Amino acid sequence: MAYNSTGLVVHDADAHIMETPTWLYDHADPAIRDRIEILSYPGGNELQQSDDLLERRDDLTAAFDRLADTHRSDEYRAVEADEIMLRKNFAATGSFLADDRPRALDLLGFASQLVFNTFHNSRLFEWEHSGDRDLAIGAARAHNRAMAEFCSVDQRLLSTMYVPLAYIDEAAELAAEAIEMGAGALLVASGCPPSHSPSHVGLDRVWAAAQEAGVPIVFHVGGTGQLLDPHYFDNGLPVPPDFHGGEENFRSVDYMAIPGPPAQTLATMLFDGVFERFPTLQIGVIEQGAIWVPSWMRQMESAFEAFARHEERLQTLSMRPSEYVRRQMKFTPYPTEDVGWIIDQAGVETVLFSSDYPHVEGGRRPIERFERSMEGCSEADRHAFYHDNFVDLMGGRVPEPVG
Repeated sequence: MAYNSTGLVVHDADAHIMETPTWLYDHADPAIRDRIEILSYPGGNELQQSDDLLERRDDLTAAFDRLADTHRSDEYRAVEADEIMLRKNFAATGSFLADDRPRALDLLGFASQLVFNTFHNSRLFEWEHSGDRDLAIGAARAHNRAMAEFCSVDQRLLSTMYVPLAYIDEAAELAAEAIEMGAGALLVASGCPPSHSPSHVGLDRVWAAAQEAGVPIVFHVGGTGQLLDPHYFDNGLPVPPDFHGGEENFRSVDYMAIPGPPAQTLATMLFDGVFERFPTLQIGVIEQGAIWVPSWMRQMESAFEAFARHEERLQTLSMRPSEYVRRQMKFTPYPTEDVGWIIDQAGVETVLFSSDYPHVEGGRRPIERFERSMEGCSEADRHAFYHDNFVDLMGGRVPEPVG
């Protein structure tokens, strides 16, 4: 029996691959390949749930080959149906072996997954902000080739391809390339580009290409560099462990800062008329929570009331800020958030189901946790959360079960 036992068709708005050490390097053009460092795994935390061999740093490639052999073994596969939500990170079925991912989808019972990288969001952001145009663009192209290759094994895997907005002319070119390659979504940084606004009219060609193709723009946690001044953690006390038991991921204090960049970026785009000019462009805010969305919507309404008489750009908007949000933006709540309350306050159109497979942060029973928070919701609301809103986000370009 598949993990999804809701009786509903479920689309997963946040899933990941686990990149092997040379994943980006192998897909880079020769001109920049030597500038891309092979991945390291700080503290080994991402690997500890997989295979003790991966604690050896002298031969990562051989270690991953041995781990792949483990995944392909009869013993490992014999119990994977029972352990599909228990195995995490590199231990999970289809986490790094593309040929295994269709089987993982069958065992999960999801109609599709929007697939993100795990280790490269912050690297892509840093390269975009480095001022090194060739490296930023070359790394984005390498990322997109790698994502396309992994997701090519099954139409249910919808790839996210990175577009650095720092370079306006190249951004339009990269967006067109990614769409031509079959991108499920265009991934951009949640924060501001280094030298201009995310609402710059020069980027209209990116939004136009996405709107015409029915491809959404998506943000994802980890793509904004350092969220907090590091001095917030200099409190004279031990650093709390993260989900993985180490110090590399976010903790409670980091969590409070996650909504800041997408909230500011989307408000800027809204006030500067991007969603007025592109009325069918869809935005997905992924793994950045949704509990903040109702108050953010009200804050934009307040700003609109306060400044509309003074700012011509606000006077040209044909709708209220909250109406643009409900029409064009969707957010993935964390399993700890009250989805029923978000629906009541922000509108059922704004929320998407996500599993975060195969990451630890997504938990072992995300559907059950979401279901508990939606006990007072209608069947139509549940259907929207698990299915309809994702179909809208993806412009209808999603595979649906037959029969």
